Amino acid sequence: MLARLLAVSIVVAACSIAATAWLAIQTTSVAIQQEQGQAISSGNRIYEDLVAYAARHPSWDGVRTEVSVLAQETGRRIVLTDQNRRIIVDSEPGGHPLPVSASAGVDALSVDQSFAPDRISPSAIGPYALSQDDIAFLSGLAQRALDCVRNRGAVGTITELPSGRPRIQSPDAANCAKTLNQPVKSEQAALEQLDGLVNECLSRQHLPPVAVDLDFSWQVQAAQAAPSGVAPERDDQRVQDCVTTGRHEQLTPFVAPAALLFVTSPGGSVTPSTFDLSAGNKVRIGLAAGGVLAVTILITVLAGRRFTRPLRALTAAAQRMRDGDVSASVRIRRRDEIGRLAGAFNDMAASRAQVERLRTDLISDIAHELRTPLSNIRGWLEATQDGVSEPDEALIASLLEEAVLLQHIIDDLQDLAQADAGTLRLHREPVSLTELTAQVCAAHRARADAAGIELRGDGDGEISADPVRLRQVVDNLVTNAIRHTGPGGVVRIEARRESKHAFVAVSDTGSGIAGEDLPHVFDRFWRAEKSRSRQTGGSGLGLSIVKKLVEAHGGTVGVDSVLGEGSRFWVRVPG
Repeated sequence: MLARLLAVSIVVAACSIAATAWLAIQTTSVAIQQEQGQAISSGNRIYEDLVAYAARHPSWDGVRTEVSVLAQETGRRIVLTDQNRRIIVDSEPGGHPLPVSASAGVDALSVDQSFAPDRISPSAIGPYALSQDDIAFLSGLAQRALDCVRNRGAVGTITELPSGRPRIQSPDAANCAKTLNQPVKSEQAALEQLDGLVNECLSRQHLPPVAVDLDFSWQVQAAQAAPSGVAPERDDQRVQDCVTTGRHEQLTPFVAPAALLFVTSPGGSVTPSTFDLSAGNKVRIGLAAGGVLAVTILITVLAGRRFTRPLRALTAAAQRMRDGDVSASVRIRRRDEIGRLAGAFNDMAASRAQVERLRTDLISDIAHELRTPLSNIRGWLEATQDGVSEPDEALIASLLEEAVLLQHIIDDLQDLAQADAGTLRLHREPVSLTELTAQVCAAHRARADAAGIELRGDGDGEISADPVRLRQVVDNLVTNAIRHTGPGGVVRIEARRESKHAFVAVSDTGSGIAGEDLPHVFDRFWRAEKSRSRQTGGSGLGLSIVKKLVEAHGGTVGVDSVLGEGSRFWVRVPG
């Protein structure tokens, strides 16, 4: 197990380290190649400000003032050239030659995706710019929409888009800003132009036309059908590509052409990158990854040995138990999952030892219970065979009594075996508790009278149960009560309906049961008298059968008793 744990840990660690190193190398490589000018905060600011300028102006004619201010504030030399490296503006004319690689490309229609998912600068508004009259009109609508939001109990604010259009920021804005979200005349004209560009692109790809909204989302025009031969599902990615291409075409006349940006120190050196993929750095990456892997392996070995030590102890104990050592157990030194596993093993071992003792006791009890009547029968038969005894009516009656006792024990054991195996079948039908009580009283009346015991019965209601098994339950309880009640005592049967259950109780004024014996009264072959003299008779299985039959009905059974005053056995059965 330790070897497998070590192997898995090494594989996982190696894959994780390799993946992390690869991602770091790839990310750094891309950053070095494409975003050298954005490695420092001043370079980022220069880039962002120039992109914003390009988005608002159709040319670079007035950018010199902007560049001069940025150069003065950042302390950098800023040079802007066209794609052919012809200088547009230089904050330090006549300075050192430009470096081979540009710091960044400045294109309002191709910015980094961290600024805009479609790579179009949000400041590039082109024909969507609003006049002052439109802004004033929309501001009034925005204020009314905000009042509507607040009247609904929500919170909202008014923000302004780069085009000058106000927008409501609120979860409830959709219900109050429907009029505000409608395009004005100039915006509608720009959207119609964009629709034409987009749909021309879609037509070339045999896709249905769409209508673009102010937020540049789109939807298929309801009145248009897809061209013949086109699959019913539209290609969302190709539609989005056409929308982006259309916006490029529409905005190109309104933004400055793409340019190259060079940011250097005043002396002319390029702003250094924070990292490069030189041979030395690659070696350092490999050494660092190897060091992390070595530490991971060492920790895994130490942790694995600590984890597997108690598992080996558990395995050894389990093998001893398999070989017959019922006392096998392990010492618990931990409180984690393995410690709880060790505790569960010890509990299982103790339970197995107890089951083994119970099994041995059960076999001994069964042997004794069967031996006594068989010995009696054999003794009388041998005496008769030897002529010592005559086969008169008294002898035959005695032999019959012993045979009946044997049959009773065998029947009880069979009932318990069926209950344990889950094959005890119940045939439920309506059972009158009044009739049940009367039948039991009638069946036991003669025996109770002969013992000088008063037998009382009181039943009311009806329940759905197996009538034979329920009668067997009550018979066993009454038999047990009469057996342990002396002359002049009283045995009472109560049976009544309680909500969705039937409650049956058999109480007596007999010898009672000691408190320490109550948990064992439903155990097999258990008797309050510790000897095997069977002074009170019975097989010791009656109450065990009662419990199994009640549980088969989904009910519960219990006992309340005071030593010397009597006992009360009760049963609750659903139905």
